Amino acid sequence: MIRKSLLLVLSALLVAGVAVAQQKSAKKPAAKPAKTAKAPAKAVKADKVPAAWEGMTAEIPYEEFTLSNGLRVIVHEDRKAPIVAVNVWYHVGSKNEKPGKTGFAHLFEHLMFNGSENMDDDYFQVMERIGATDLNGTTNNDRTNYFQNVPTHALDVALWMESDRMGHLLGAVTQAKLDEQRGVVQNEKRQGDNNPYSIGWELTTKATWPAGHPYSWTVIGSLEDLNNAKLEDVHEWFKTYYGAANAVIVLAGDIDVKTARTKMEKYFGHIPSGPPVAAFDSWVAKRSGEQRQVAQDRVKQTRITMTWNVPAWRTQEATVLDIATDVLSAGKNSRLYKRLVYDDQIATQAFAYIDQREIASQVTIGAMVKPGIDVARVEKALREELTRFLTDGPTVEELDRAKTESIAAFIRGIERIGGFGGKSDILAQNAIYAGRPDFYKTRYQWIREITPEQMKKVSVDWLSDGAYVQTINPFPEFTNADSSAVSRKSLPVTGATVEPKFPAFQSTTLPMGLKVYLIERKSIPTVQIDLLLDAGYASDQGIKAGTNRLAMDMLDEGTATRTSLQISEQLQKIGATVGTGSDLDASYVSLDALKANLDPALEIFADVILNPAFPAADFDRIKKQTLVGIQQEKTRPVQMALRTFPALLYGKGHAYSNPLTGSGTEASVGSLTRDDLKAYHAAWFKANAATMIVVGDITMSELKPKLEKLFGGWRSGDTPKKNLSEVKLPAKQSLYIIDKPGSPQSVIMAGHLVMPKNNPDEIAIESFNNVLGGSFTSRINMNLREDKHWSYGASSFMRDAKGQRPFIAYANVQTDKTAESMAEIRKEFNDILSTRPVNAGELEKIQKSMILELPGAWETNASVQGYLTDLLKFGYPEDYYTTYPGKIRDLNLEKLAEAGKKLLRPDQVIWVIVGDRAKIEEKIKALGYGEVKYLDADGNEVK
Repeated sequence: MIRKSLLLVLSALLVAGVAVAQQKSAKKPAAKPAKTAKAPAKAVKADKVPAAWEGMTAEIPYEEFTLSNGLRVIVHEDRKAPIVAVNVWYHVGSKNEKPGKTGFAHLFEHLMFNGSENMDDDYFQVMERIGATDLNGTTNNDRTNYFQNVPTHALDVALWMESDRMGHLLGAVTQAKLDEQRGVVQNEKRQGDNNPYSIGWELTTKATWPAGHPYSWTVIGSLEDLNNAKLEDVHEWFKTYYGAANAVIVLAGDIDVKTARTKMEKYFGHIPSGPPVAAFDSWVAKRSGEQRQVAQDRVKQTRITMTWNVPAWRTQEATVLDIATDVLSAGKNSRLYKRLVYDDQIATQAFAYIDQREIASQVTIGAMVKPGIDVARVEKALREELTRFLTDGPTVEELDRAKTESIAAFIRGIERIGGFGGKSDILAQNAIYAGRPDFYKTRYQWIREITPEQMKKVSVDWLSDGAYVQTINPFPEFTNADSSAVSRKSLPVTGATVEPKFPAFQSTTLPMGLKVYLIERKSIPTVQIDLLLDAGYASDQGIKAGTNRLAMDMLDEGTATRTSLQISEQLQKIGATVGTGSDLDASYVSLDALKANLDPALEIFADVILNPAFPAADFDRIKKQTLVGIQQEKTRPVQMALRTFPALLYGKGHAYSNPLTGSGTEASVGSLTRDDLKAYHAAWFKANAATMIVVGDITMSELKPKLEKLFGGWRSGDTPKKNLSEVKLPAKQSLYIIDKPGSPQSVIMAGHLVMPKNNPDEIAIESFNNVLGGSFTSRINMNLREDKHWSYGASSFMRDAKGQRPFIAYANVQTDKTAESMAEIRKEFNDILSTRPVNAGELEKIQKSMILELPGAWETNASVQGYLTDLLKFGYPEDYYTTYPGKIRDLNLEKLAEAGKKLLRPDQVIWVIVGDRAKIEEKIKALGYGEVKYLDADGNEVK
């Protein structure tokens, strides 16, 4: 269960658009922290360590103790911010379930957030009031965890809450709560089932593990088993697996071990240890022979995968296979990408990864088949590359590159104390799975020692037999005949609040006009740079839609002196990354480099910005991938709405009227040429129209000469003007349906245009929206998710923009409750402006949350860089974040009421619904919101 701020989730979705099927970096999931358990290997020989590893070391110091009841506590001291990460891991997951009672671990995780015996209140509401961030709970096959970052002064509240649900939960787990969360989980499963290729994971799970194996059912379980869950079953689950001796708690951040021991004894010392728990230590279930399965899904591309059962997380073999999958698929120079995507151009993605788990793991390789290509040809190429790898093994250069990327990713990950992959997460994971919080050191020692011969042997042992081959083909677009011819009738008191302080920044302007801003942060030896250009999707106005995005995607595909593969290879060797992207108003080129390798990384960064060549072969390849991406967008419900909404809001021709994904249309992208991209680069990439934002381990005196040397010849000049003219709101509501036959859920988007981001009432407007739909405990989400159980999540947000911006309420709801959900959203709009305005309790909660979450929000270099970017992009005064907490405290109910009147126009809302028209149309018409019109996936009106 991922219960992040829904606003952040939707905002990230909008910024990212949809993942175009191309490989800008590794296509493998982010590397998991060490999950192995053998003794540390012998000292590594110097000739086996890549040169780029020199000086690249990282450690997470810790102390630990165990309470008399068996609860293990690990403490990591990190004083860089006045926050503490509280990370609780229970050694129980779906593998502890029994057939017929699947989904219990995940269902129980939901129940843990619904109140305990002494605080029978929603856990999120309490945590929001004390300023908690990175608040979540998740379940996998092997463990269940709960975590949050809290201000130091509020640590007692978090520990009281965690201890109350560990030791005092069952009295609060009622039949009503079980029924409520069962409905939420079932909607979560439906939402997952609605995603493209979702059928693949369930088929793989059932096909690759033998009957009775603890991994032979999915974590979320079956709808039937969830329906049959009884209250006594849930109580028994808690008594068996949620004892103190079956848990590990990590406290990381602004705390020492003495303080931790006192507090943990106080809050957790009385909790029973629980009974002994039996579980499998290992069950690899190695397969022999080959098994093949073919399925269909509502997708646009064929996907083929090959999966092998391999050793568990604690083995050296699994670590070697992890790096082997990097050699196969990480980066443009990897074997699978170069052969299938770059050279043969028969696939739009090629990937390899290992899913490491406690008692067994799985390696998967595969590809997204390019439309029009025979899947057999792609499978043949995959097998040829795998055979070549098993025959020859990796080259020294390939292996060194993969090793470097692995340690670089680890170093970047441990900047954060909490959240997914933060230091508290790593320590807890290693303690639960390996018995040693510092077991990650063993894994990286193993990685250092891998030789080509060792990798070849391990790969042959495990990947030469026993493959499960799965092909998922597009389900044809069938049509039905006309049916009209046939008739068918008490919490602890928090301490003093620590006033959050945004880091000081310096600025200068280089002779050619480039503005530079710097925040020095020395917590980790990295430097992050963002080049901010005043371009964005809005710069497509007057030219072909999608020009900006394709131009930005092509920047690192080759320069006057480097090919695309050379850029990728050189960056991988030094553990650096270059990225590109855009939003409505701005475009970005980013660099993330280790300080030790900054000079070569910065030279590549400058080359990409100043000298893109837009090579013909790469242009054709990326253009085709972009067109495939657009086709995929037109099959995904959320993206279907995002593509059509802007033109309805702004009218065609406005700078903001193109699809919110930024991808353009098939017609516009299809007509783009290399000359179009060259002209775009010449028009918008001007030194005086750019800003360099730098955060990390560097001083201005070090930085400035480097930039002057590399960017000194960058030309200045005028850039085109974007017309952000004001658009008049419609006189009345309008309603559009986009048909997606067979969809188990409907996507609802309802909104209209509102004032620009930079306005004097913005803080009040944000606060008002947080109450309405901008937080987990907002009215819209609590209504549709917690009360009605019709949706896994609902929210409202404003898309940041310099001009008028979209206000959008969003929900993914079960099909048979589409019209009812629309009515509830409309009711929340009306009520907050009339009969149920924001009350004092809601205002206080929002004020505390917005202020107290700031220290955690400013923890990482990337987050600090993002806040500074917003300040510069939207023209806020330099002291904006200094005065921000005070302005929040000055809010009152009258200001929020006025903000609501300025923001919300219920009678002028535009509704876009993506769902099964045959099932939702009549009830939507009955709402009386006006004439219903129908659109295709391109936004064209149809009948």
